Amino acid sequence: MKNSVFSFLLLSILIFTQSCSNEAEFSKTTAPENMEWWNDAKFGMFIHWGVYSDLAGYWKGEPYAGYAEHIMRMAQIPLETYKKEVAAPFNPVDFDAEEWVKICKDAGMKYMVITSKHHDGFAMFDSDVPGWDDYDIVDGTKWGRDPMKELKAACDKEGIKFGFYYSHSQDWSHEYGQRNTWDYKHPTVRNTWFDKPEWQEHREKSMIYVNEKSIPQVKEIINNYQPDVIWFDTRNWLPDEYNQIILTEARKLAPNTIFSSRSAIGFADYQSTADKPIEFPPVEGFWEAIPTTNNSYGYHANDHSHKPSSHFIKLLSKAAARGGNLLMNVGPMGSGEIAPVDVEILKGIGDWLKVNGEAIYGAERTILPVNAWGESTIKGNTLYLHVFQWPDNGELVVGGLESDILSASFLGDQEKQDLEIRRLENRDWSISVPLIAPDSIVTVIAVQIEGALETNSTRLLATNVEANILHVFDANLFGKGIGFGSGNSRANCVLNWSEMESGVSWKLRSNQDAKYAVQIVYDAGRGAENNKYLLAIGEHSFELDVIPGNKFVSIDLGEISLKKGETELIVKPLILEGDDLMQLRSVILTPEE
Repeated sequence: MKNSVFSFLLLSILIFTQSCSNEAEFSKTTAPENMEWWNDAKFGMFIHWGVYSDLAGYWKGEPYAGYAEHIMRMAQIPLETYKKEVAAPFNPVDFDAEEWVKICKDAGMKYMVITSKHHDGFAMFDSDVPGWDDYDIVDGTKWGRDPMKELKAACDKEGIKFGFYYSHSQDWSHEYGQRNTWDYKHPTVRNTWFDKPEWQEHREKSMIYVNEKSIPQVKEIINNYQPDVIWFDTRNWLPDEYNQIILTEARKLAPNTIFSSRSAIGFADYQSTADKPIEFPPVEGFWEAIPTTNNSYGYHANDHSHKPSSHFIKLLSKAAARGGNLLMNVGPMGSGEIAPVDVEILKGIGDWLKVNGEAIYGAERTILPVNAWGESTIKGNTLYLHVFQWPDNGELVVGGLESDILSASFLGDQEKQDLEIRRLENRDWSISVPLIAPDSIVTVIAVQIEGALETNSTRLLATNVEANILHVFDANLFGKGIGFGSGNSRANCVLNWSEMESGVSWKLRSNQDAKYAVQIVYDAGRGAENNKYLLAIGEHSFELDVIPGNKFVSIDLGEISLKKGETELIVKPLILEGDDLMQLRSVILTPEE
């Protein structure tokens, strides 16, 4: 058996190699023009919905923390039990595809991506793949309907682009899939199992899963639903040459479909960044982040950590300002309804977009330096200022804008009344605004500029906002090793700060002499207790011990005085023992009277 499987594997890889050598046959990525709608859309709905949604994070009365869609693995539910007690009774009688699409559209979302098969291996579409044609929602549940077909029709009717999430590499239902350690002997650690001697037989047999289930089902969803996006996931559970075999077949059938970066090396049309992001590190090209309303992607009845609409509005502004999309997740209930708390969050975002969508859809990142008040996007000759921190003196200073301003007005002002503007020296502009923000979350000002956008890259410190938050994602990193985290709550910082020559710096300037209270925000784990760092700015320097704590803390350093002109803020090691100086998140300069 082992020899025959190995021969089959070699044949599959040979076929893959031959197909890749014929560049006339297909392209590994979609044509650039197919990315235009996606790049303009900026905002989409991610949906994690499956038979696990009925469990709502519970099994046999016991709650499980974490991602509710992982309940089969967390509770180690045997496959046969999962089929009989979870899948078979699934009956979402309140499901209404048109209602889902209406909620999506009213939220201002332009595309929808839903789980067609998650890691539990259960198909939420009508699958006819031999051996798996009874482990799908039409043939394996009490309900017996194909929600994907209904959603596809509803999205087409409303002009919403429609796509599928498909877990191509990880499958807990297949003997030769990955990560089911309770029914089968599967590896437990991704990335590292491929080359270990004890896993070579499993590695060879993994191609049985690829050819029996993954490729045939991917072909089904392409041929039967023509998705605009396929959101592949967890490619690190398979050797990448296997992923590439899957993706080669997918790309041949779907040359115009957009593939996520969690697919296979060389096949990504855009970069998929962190789960549950709260900030965004610099990313070149197309990218997309996937926040969720609480801390679970699938519906979890015991997770009440929902963020307000304002959180996601600011996140959407930041994503657009930095050149990315937001694919925002909701986890509908097992009944087929989207939870009321999620609907309310989405409604708040939609209300804001009805007024300010012009600054998001089709807008691009700018070269305007980050200003303390917020973010900016651009479309043609219109620069959009997304103001998070409202100035306390009626003067919004746009630092680093060298282009001439022709006019400025609130995007929400139907009469488009011009705001008073004046030039400050030759690098900044002042816009007169009321003392109270028109929008308490994010006010957008549309600025018409003359010609191409011209800027000065040095960041201007503000004295009329609550704080100047110098986030590391807007800093310059120097030296070896040090890099940016992914942007979620634990990796919203720099990582791998292991070299004495490495550091973080911000180039700054001030239009006046001013005083600031200084705070530093970082995390540090065990092994950092002997570390020491330097923070230097202007004529001031602080030599401080790193305080370990395994959570991000804000530490007051004292007050400084800065003179008008340019300066630089630098943080670097003085003593570095172990693997990491600290995980620096930000330095905060708060204006003082």
